[in-house]
Amino acid sequence: MIVAIASGKGGTGKTTFAVNLARSLEQPPQLLDCDVEAPNAHLYLRPRILGAEAAGILVPRVDAVRCTLCGDCAELCRYHALAVLRTGVMVFPELCHGCGGCALVCPEGAITEELRPIGVVEWGVAGDIELVTGRLDIGEAQAPPLIRAVKAKARGDRLVVVDAPPGTSCPTIAAIQGSDFVLLVTEPTPFGLNDLALAVETVRALGLPFAVAVNRAGSGDDRVHEFCAAQGIEILAELPDDRRIAEVSARGRILVDELDHVRPVFGALARRLVELGDRRPPTLAAAGGSRAEGRR
Repeated sequence: MIVAIASGKGGTGKTTFAVNLARSLEQPPQLLDCDVEAPNAHLYLRPRILGAEAAGILVPRVDAVRCTLCGDCAELCRYHALAVLRTGVMVFPELCHGCGGCALVCPEGAITEELRPIGVVEWGVAGDIELVTGRLDIGEAQAPPLIRAVKAKARGDRLVVVDAPPGTSCPTIAAIQGSDFVLLVTEPTPFGLNDLALAVETVRALGLPFAVAVNRAGSGDDRVHEFCAAQGIEILAELPDDRRIAEVSARGRILVDELDHVRPVFGALARRLVELGDRRPPTLAAAGGSRAEGRR
C-alpha cells in the first residue's frame, strides 16, 4: 500500500504529518522523501545511512559524422533541447526531459543517449522505519526523474509513505502517481484554502482517492471545513495550533515520541489510512513507473 502526503502549498506541515504517520504505523513502514528540492525528513528521523547512488536523466548525443542536419529531432522536441545549425546540432542538456523521442525519429541513427547525473538517492534506517531520500543537485530544474528514481526503491513488503513536494506541478504529479491514497495537508487560512482547492482538483483529475488533514487547527477560520463539507471531502485528522508542538518541531524532534496528546491523533490517522487504502487493489508495482512512464 502506498499513502502519499501532499499539499497545495509549502509550509503546511506535510513532512510533520509524513514522519509522525510513519512512526505511528503498526507495521514497519518505508518513507520515501520525494521532496527532492528540499528534503528534510532525515532531520527528524536521523537515519543510519546504508547506501547511496547517483541518479540521472538520459540526454541525446549527436554523431556529427552520421547527422545530415535534417532537423527532425529539433522539430519533435517540445522543450527546444536541440537546435539544428549549419555547422551541426547543438544540445542543451538542461532543457532535455529525457523522453528519447529524438533518437527514435532520427532517420540516420545519429543520436544515442548518455546519462547526465542530476542528483542522488540515499537510503538508511531509523528504528523500524526505512527512509529513502532524493536530493536534487543545486541548479538542476528536472525533479521528476529523480523522484521516479526514489519511488523505484519502494518495497512490496512494507507500507510506503510518500512525502511529496508541495504544489500541483510536475514534481507533485510524479510523486503521487501510483498511490493507493493521498492525504492533503492544509491549514485553516485563506492561502491554505486556495491551494487546497487546487490540490483537490489535481488529485481528482488523476482519479486518486484522497482526504484532508488540517494542521494548526484553531488558528484561522472555518472556511476549510466549509469547503470540505460542501465538496464531500473527509477530514481525517486535525493537529491543534499548540506552542508545544511548534517547540518540539523546532528542535527537530518527532511529536508522537514526546507529546502524549498528539499520539492519539496520529494513531487514529494511521489506522484510518490503512483501512481506506486496503479498499483499493495494490499498486506498489507502479511506484517506480514502467520504463515508458519513467522516460516522460
